[in-house]
Amino acid sequence: MEALARGLDVIKAFSMTSPEMTSAQVAAKTGLARPTAHRLLLTLESLGYVRNDSSGFSLTPRVVDLGMAYISARGMWEIARPHMEELVKTTDQCCSISQLVGSDTVLVAGVTTPKVLTFTMSVGTRSPVRSTSMGDVLLADLSDDELHRTLSLPSNSVMNVRTSRTDEELSVILPEVRRQGYAISDERLSFGIRVISVPIIDRNGRTAATLNTPALVAEASVDQLRDDYLPLLLVTADKISVDWAKFSELPTSTVTSNEN
Repeated sequence: MEALARGLDVIKAFSMTSPEMTSAQVAAKTGLARPTAHRLLLTLESLGYVRNDSSGFSLTPRVVDLGMAYISARGMWEIARPHMEELVKTTDQCCSISQLVGSDTVLVAGVTTPKVLTFTMSVGTRSPVRSTSMGDVLLADLSDDELHRTLSLPSNSVMNVRTSRTDEELSVILPEVRRQGYAISDERLSFGIRVISVPIIDRNGRTAATLNTPALVAEASVDQLRDDYLPLLLVTADKISVDWAKFSELPTSTVTSNEN
């Protein structure tokens, strides 16, 4: 179990700012002894998750399988995809689904648009929960204890964000998000980008994820996001929520043994 945990630490050591590293650099980032880090990298290489060349070690696309296994197991993408594609056709804007992982929002599904100028993030992108409209919607559903635990965790996102709200600021913002049922980020995550997010509800009535649509500032004002995009997002999120609830209620197959 310890070797597994260390192997995962090695995988997580790679990032957009450190896509290639030597075993010494991996050891420094993970706190592992250099020989241990090197052995783990060689094991990951033999399994196909890491490649090694003259510039050092780097992750291979096979690492995506680890995240996609989670998404596939939940059936989220197949459930949400037709509804998201219809939304993109209507708005001519890309859309995505995000979930809460620790103190970050993680993009788990997305549909893009062929426009030349657009804003997209790839599956797996982490954003600090304090800095996004997705985070506002997800945090608004938490109990006081859950909220405290979440906000006390450090962010694992490498994204440079414009703003990060304090606990005091969130204590004012979240009740309003809870009341109105949506959140808007006005250039909070990045210059020139506005994002509107709404909740996707599971069969227990909890916010399981958020449906999000970004727009360039030049294309949509805050009022347009609220007046034109919000109704479409709410309808789409409701369709996904209903289908997701039905999927969750399907019986799972089990293997039983015959006793004579």
